Amino acid sequence: MAAPKYLILVVGPTAVGKTDLCLNLAKKFNSEIISCDSRQFYREMNLGTAKPSLDELNQVPHHLINSLSIEESYDVRKFEKDALEILESLFQKNKLVIMTGGSGLFADAVVNGLDEMPAIDPKFREEIIQEFNELGLAYLQKEVAKIDPEYFQVVDQNNPQRLMRAIEVFRGTGKTFSSFRVKTKVQRDFKTIKIGLNREREELYRRIDLRMDQMIEQGLFEEAAGLFEKRHLNALQTVGYQEIFGFMEGDYDQEEAIRLLKRNSRRYAKRQLTWFRKDAEIQWFDPSEGDKVFEYIVSQIGE
Repeated sequence: MAAPKYLILVVGPTAVGKTDLCLNLAKKFNSEIISCDSRQFYREMNLGTAKPSLDELNQVPHHLINSLSIEESYDVRKFEKDALEILESLFQKNKLVIMTGGSGLFADAVVNGLDEMPAIDPKFREEIIQEFNELGLAYLQKEVAKIDPEYFQVVDQNNPQRLMRAIEVFRGTGKTFSSFRVKTKVQRDFKTIKIGLNREREELYRRIDLRMDQMIEQGLFEEAAGLFEKRHLNALQTVGYQEIFGFMEGDYDQEEAIRLLKRNSRRYAKRQLTWFRKDAEIQWFDPSEGDKVFEYIVSQIGE
């Protein structure tokens, strides 16, 4: 009988402290880390995605960070395939692998598989793209909030591709995107141990604001300026860049851009928590409880 294999999934909102905990766990278990943060795949996006530092990346082998260019087309199905291939390889030498990130959809794809979505007539997507070009992101947000409020609560509301997909499915089938996200789980050949990290809300928000100040000090506005000409790419439709692009387009001043960066990052964290709290299998810890997390994992794998 083959030895059991374990995926340690560490999730939580942005800025909560996932990186430090995962580095410590990887060292204790002599393991490696896979990122399921959909914004950290891209080489050109560094400060705005809060990637681990070069020193942190060098401490433990990491996978699926800086693995793509923003020019490349990538989605959750490709991620599922890539992550499973990496896991298969890592499980040859480790019985335990760590995966971490704040993208619930990407984590779910690896753990449970993806929902089977219906085929939609391409004419609906063409119509929606035209509406987006004419009416902007706010229009898409209002549409999804109206037709599928359940999905709107957890979707990245600044990602037009995700919003357009929800509208497309509704118009093409008459059913909400949420209604298709109820499939039975795929059986994997590994067991997943789910760890959630959270802090008191005021402390989490303080950390988010502080991290944003540090990003700006390190050159976030300059990084965004270097990507401005490519702002139409899907990878850049995200918190941390869209707010600066609005400033560069003359929609508001820099002070307002910074306020929006902080506000939207806090909102993003709230949506992440909404998603993860629906999963009863997640065991929640404060990031300061690293020893308790380690003991919990050991108790689950029977060592």
